[in-house]
Parts: sequence; C-alpha cells; structure tokens
Amino acid sequence: MSESVSEAVPGATEPGPEPEPEYDPAAPAPLDVPRTPTGDAEVDAQLARLADADHLATDGHVEVYEDVHRALRDALTALDARPGPPVPPPSYQHRS
Repeated sequence: MSESVSEAVPGATEPGPEPEPEYDPAAPAPLDVPRTPTGDAEVDAQLARLADADHLATDGHVEVYEDVHRALRDALTALDARPGPPVPPPSYQHRS
C-alpha cells in the first residue's frame, strides 16, 4: 500500500493575500452623488448617465458632463418651443 503524502516543492511559496494596488488619484472611483428622480423621463435618463463617470478616469469625466449638459440644455430649449395656451389679447381701456 502506498500512502500519498504531499511534499512541499522547494522554493514554492503558499499563496498569500494579494498586495493592495498603489493609490492612483486618477483611477476610476464612484462619486456616490445622490440623484433624485425629477419625474421627467428624459431628464432622469441624463442624470442617470452621470453614473458613467464613476467608471472612467478623471480625464474622461469632462466628456460625460458635457454630453449630459448638452442634453439637459436641449430639453430646456424644447420646453420653450412647445406651443402653450393662446395668449389672451391685451385689454384696452378706453378713456374718455
């Protein structure tokens, strides 16, 4: 009969904890900024898009912010372009 005995390989080391990565201030990090829903689906979608910046390095944030800003500005401009109720004619007061 043979017994199996595990022998350590000379020079081999046991796996230990992985070294912590070096701190990189430009590395992606979640901003954890709360986003409160507005009730407008188009605006809420743009606010949710801000979360994309959480996965980018700092130099990639500008592109996301500019894209969201452009879309929000377009949404506001569209509000001005919508026809509203007719404006009542001015009241003229005749003085004698």
